[in-house]
Amino acid sequence: MAVYAYEAIDASGNKTKREVDATDKNEALQKIRSLGLRPTRLQEKRGSKAAAASGEVTETKKKGIRLFDRVSQRDLTLFTTQLATLQDAGLPIVRSLRILSQQMNPGKLKEQIDTITNDVESGASFSEALQKYPSTFDSLYVAMVRAGEAGGVLDVILLRLAQFQEKSLKLRKKVRGAMIYPAAVITVASVILSVIMIFVIPEFQKMFADMGTSLPWPTQILLDLSKAVKSYWFLLPGVPILMYLAFKLVARSEGGRMALDRFKLKAPIFGQIVRKSTISRFCRTLGTLISSGVPILEALNIVRDAVGNTVIAAAITTVHGSIREGETIAGPLGQSKVFDPMLVNMIDIGEETGELDKMLNKISDNYDLDVDVLVESLSSLLEPLLIVGMGLAVGFIVVALFMPLLSIIDTIGR
Repeated sequence: MAVYAYEAIDASGNKTKREVDATDKNEALQKIRSLGLRPTRLQEKRGSKAAAASGEVTETKKKGIRLFDRVSQRDLTLFTTQLATLQDAGLPIVRSLRILSQQMNPGKLKEQIDTITNDVESGASFSEALQKYPSTFDSLYVAMVRAGEAGGVLDVILLRLAQFQEKSLKLRKKVRGAMIYPAAVITVASVILSVIMIFVIPEFQKMFADMGTSLPWPTQILLDLSKAVKSYWFLLPGVPILMYLAFKLVARSEGGRMALDRFKLKAPIFGQIVRKSTISRFCRTLGTLISSGVPILEALNIVRDAVGNTVIAAAITTVHGSIREGETIAGPLGQSKVFDPMLVNMIDIGEETGELDKMLNKISDNYDLDVDVLVESLSSLLEPLLIVGMGLAVGFIVVALFMPLLSIIDTIGR
């Protein structure tokens, strides 16, 4: 008899962590379900290297650990779309998975699908098999598949999930695409200015030293800056790395993460993009889960972990507690001061009419349009700002270098 530690969700959507005695993992799963719980993680408590059961991360393969072999969002979206098509055609789930596995290129996703196929063929449900790979199939994915299996509409659920993934991927590509041009310009400008500081300015410094004249303060600042860059040039590549590590270090604490997420929401222009895209993800995810038959409390738990912002996650936690006490969604959302009044009113109308899922998807569509406009505006605004910034930097260098020369010419003229 072994002891298994498990995490599960009860009928109210609350998470619970307990232990159960069983001879094997199948018996443990049966005992957990008999308590009216829905297991999300199960592991034998023997500090051993025993393989984890349903829901545990199984990333170590016989071929070794591949740290950089991750499943891309694009490949996962394509797999979901194709699986939805095969299910809609009436094929059994095992056969559909084998067909998709055969046409995949060797990689992490193919290995996972092969294992999932074997698990389903051995008697496990599709959702239980997916839980072994939370880094690929997150809680949203598993919950929707579980709802589809329970309602006998797995093909419809997979299609909704594929549409959700496609829209999320499209939005992510737009935001990243808008950042490519500024990042490229800033990188090239930094390289050019570094070359000027290291190789060009020192030659002028030698000439000024030979002249023996006092230098204006802009010239002296430029020479000191050039000397610092030339002496510590090897530290320049480490500056962005240090900034990234500092950001990660601050984000590791609960207070630091909350402060950073609050700053992201309030930053000029960027804050609007982050806030609207995060709220859009919240609305679309919640709407998709509700329309798929996932209980509202469980759906809110999933959405809270999926939004990626602790400020909005805290507001969702408040909503979860209010709903358990019999209140509506709209009231707590309005009190959080994170969501726009228009959004709160639309959600209130959706609750009154019984079409909350449709209203949430409409809200998400509107916010996606707003994000598109903001991204285009940001791109249009960054281009002249970068040009002006580069012009000011080059102008300062030119003026600082020619001021001593002008002083000498003026002295000679007198």
